[in-house]
Amino acid sequence: VQLVESGGGLVQAGDSLRLSCAASGRTFSNLAMGWFRQAPGKEREFLAAINGSGGNVHYADSVKGRFTCSRDNAKNTVYLQMDSLKPEDTAVYYCAGAEIDYSRVRYEYDYWGQGTQVTVSS
Repeated sequence: VQLVESGGGLVQAGDSLRLSCAASGRTFSNLAMGWFRQAPGKEREFLAAINGSGGNVHYADSVKGRFTCSRDNAKNTVYLQMDSLKPEDTAVYYCAGAEIDYSRVRYEYDYWGQGTQVTVSS
């Protein structure tokens, strides 16, 4: 499975961004998809996970209410809508996929994108 993220950039605090992750190489609807981020010097952090149908979405407490994860199986794409961004959201954002129901655990994901940088200035 190949995963390619896009949509990162430099924004100001309070702005919004939508990240996309396009998948190829597997039946997309069979994949649970997750979003993670990694800031310099920190561990990779779980943000959101969505099951294959899109009917179940789970969020980390740190982003619940600000971030929305969704998917379009017809387009083989998963999204992360990020609102009310804060400087502490600055990180490299990764999408990941696995042939499971869903997981918050990074080690349960087999496929990873290359990451996209999000920088939020104060």
